[in-house]
Amino acid sequence: MNNIKPWLSAFRLRTLPLSISGIIIGGCFAAYNGVFDQLVFALAILVTVALQILSNLANDYGDGVKGTDNENRLGPMRAIQSGQITPDQMLEGLKINVLIVIFLTIMLIYFAFGHGYFLYTLFFFVLGGFSVYAALKYTMGESAYGYRGLGDLFVFVFFGLVSVVGSYFLFAKQLDHIVMLPAIVVGLLSVGVLNLNNIRDIESDTLSNKITMAVKLGKSKAKTYHLFLIIAAMMLGLLFSILYYTSLWNFIFLISYIPLSIHIYRIIKAELASDFDAQLKILALSTFLFSLLLGIGYIV
Repeated sequence: MNNIKPWLSAFRLRTLPLSISGIIIGGCFAAYNGVFDQLVFALAILVTVALQILSNLANDYGDGVKGTDNENRLGPMRAIQSGQITPDQMLEGLKINVLIVIFLTIMLIYFAFGHGYFLYTLFFFVLGGFSVYAALKYTMGESAYGYRGLGDLFVFVFFGLVSVVGSYFLFAKQLDHIVMLPAIVVGLLSVGVLNLNNIRDIESDTLSNKITMAVKLGKSKAKTYHLFLIIAAMMLGLLFSILYYTSLWNFIFLISYIPLSIHIYRIIKAELASDFDAQLKILALSTFLFSLLLGIGYIV
């Protein structure tokens, strides 16, 4: 059991609700349009969870071997940083995780498209490959994009557009404008979570030459950027419910705007790194709540 605990900690299970937020929206709107498939939904969740764990392990490895995770970092101690898992052990874990992702991706694509839809099948295999690449290369390697201020773009694309639009396509076998605005909203909120993490680590990242968007902007402008992300997401969410109104249930997601509004107030007042760290879980869970309620509002 003692050998399992460090790995469970490295998996960072608290990040999983955010990672599946887009899949929930894609699945709910598939149900709304009568094309939902329970098995495809379950496999999409499993693939997403496996990719998120892969990303978490890769980040632990990348930041650990580069020395970015050091005594200056405020967040929870990582596995390699603490010495509970060696870099070689982490690398072996990453290899096993990649095999799991490949297996689950094959299963997902097969049950979504069967023996037909050859071009769609090929496209999603390529997309799966890019997803694995994105998970690994955020902090790993000399050309890690997370060290060049590109993390925000990748999170927006994969947590927002790919997660929502991609998962919906697995059910419907076609694109649909109804999922575009929700995809953008989830993408913006997910970037907000990353930005909070980067503001918290702005001093240690600067010393380690990890050039995140927060490092580029500086703390003051990074706060303004963060407020833009959250407020823009909230406005687009409201616009969506107005444009695609079918019943009052469509507005149930506004419940999630309560913690988001409190979050905005806390960020305006935030000064210390610990102030930003305390808001990470709140924003991640608020994003999950938004996704869940938005989807429910269209299938009840």
